[in-house]
Amino acid sequence: MKFKMSEENNNKENKKEELQKEEKIVTLKESEYLKLKADAEKVQEFRDKLLRAQADFENMRKRLEKEKQDFVKFANEEIIVELLNILDDLERTVELEHSEHQDLTAFLKGVEMILAHLYDMLKIYGVKPIESEGKIFNPHLHEALMQVENKDLPEHTIVEELQKGYLLNDRVIRTSKVKVSKKST
Repeated sequence: MKFKMSEENNNKENKKEELQKEEKIVTLKESEYLKLKADAEKVQEFRDKLLRAQADFENMRKRLEKEKQDFVKFANEEIIVELLNILDDLERTVELEHSEHQDLTAFLKGVEMILAHLYDMLKIYGVKPIESEGKIFNPHLHEALMQVENKDLPEHTIVEELQKGYLLNDRVIRTSKVKVSKKST
């Protein structure tokens, strides 16, 4: 008997599966059908818009990434052109020194003009020297390489600048290397 019940249950389950597999026919009012059809068209339209928006976004992301790479690649072009002008001035000055007219005054004048040109260029790009000598030591601006005893100056006063420091738009790009005073013991 158990066998027969089991067989009947299997038959019932198979019939249920067959019914589920069969497509059911649903009767709707025409207005409901048209509304469903219109909604399906809207869904398709929104899906297409979403896909286009995603593609546009991806294209924009790629374009911005390429622009960023190009910017980084050519960001220093303007300053390089300025440096090439200074290089030309240096080459002319060296040629002057190697010429038959060994005029030391003219040579030094050329070097001074080049230095002035270089300082002007740096100033245009927001680079300025850090004032150090006679100032109180500031570890954010200065790097103490030496200490010297000095009774005449307050402790931690900068006695001598060994190498200039520079700011780029008020941000330290190189600290000043300095000698700092200390009290005698």
